[in-house]
Amino acid sequence: MSDKQSSASLFTVLVALTANGLLALAKSGAAALTGSAAMTAEAAHSWADTGNEIFLVIAERQGNRERDAAHPRGYGRAMYVWSLVAAFGLFFAGSAVSIWRGVSGLLQGGSNEGSFLVNYVILAVALVLEGSSFIQAARQVHGEATRSRLHPFRYIVETSDPTIRAVFAEDASALIGIALAGAGIGLHQLTGNAVWDACASIAVGLLLGVVAVFLISRNMDFLLGRGSPALHEEVLRLLLGNAAIDRVTYLHVEYVGPRRLFVVAAVDLVGDDPESRVAVRLGDVERAIEENDLVEDAVLTLAPPDEQGMELPR
Repeated sequence: MSDKQSSASLFTVLVALTANGLLALAKSGAAALTGSAAMTAEAAHSWADTGNEIFLVIAERQGNRERDAAHPRGYGRAMYVWSLVAAFGLFFAGSAVSIWRGVSGLLQGGSNEGSFLVNYVILAVALVLEGSSFIQAARQVHGEATRSRLHPFRYIVETSDPTIRAVFAEDASALIGIALAGAGIGLHQLTGNAVWDACASIAVGLLLGVVAVFLISRNMDFLLGRGSPALHEEVLRLLLGNAAIDRVTYLHVEYVGPRRLFVVAAVDLVGDDPESRVAVRLGDVERAIEENDLVEDAVLTLAPPDEQGMELPR
């Protein structure tokens, strides 16, 4: 990941951290004053997001360290580990607490104490702060998606950057959660039935659960090094575009961090040099491949003479 992209991701996380930290305090106060299950769920949501952003800051710091002898492919996978921890936090601290509070409200008949106005004011403030954070995340996603020639939503699914995916998904779910909480509290006020408030809490919890499972799944994919056909084709094109490579018979590509690839390939070099010279040329080609911004480490070996070369899709 370039320094510019890393700085943009870190700034996006810090904006979200500030917004969620302030909202967690405000929503907790409103929940204590009004006894609203929906507001309690929103408070749990904001506390979970605040904790998640702290983990994402750690992920950015840990994952962007330069590679060394002990870690020849860098520390990029640390970002997926910390982002995975953050996603589990969202699931347990956000989703589970919200569902538990909603179910408790249904069983107990809910609470009718406190002022509805307090909840509305806090939700309005939350809408402004979460909206500001979402706009920052959406702006970064749009820019990155444009450079990648992808639709923004497809970019969120496919991007190897776990921090921007997490912040975008959490901010989007936060705005939906505010709408659910506001609807539940409004229906409670209109009908006098606190069941609506409790149902809103459960709905927020289910929403957070879906987002958490999505984030956990994507981080697991990248921790396991899974690539895509498009990525495989892009690296094959890079290899075959090198004037020293005649054909490629084997290619393995995996992510070792955001926009960082580990490439293993069996290649047939142009010419018929002696063994000692071939070893030197392989090293030269490896270094040339590693000059590409995407490639963190490349390991090349000689292709067997009887194996068919790989071809690019027409």
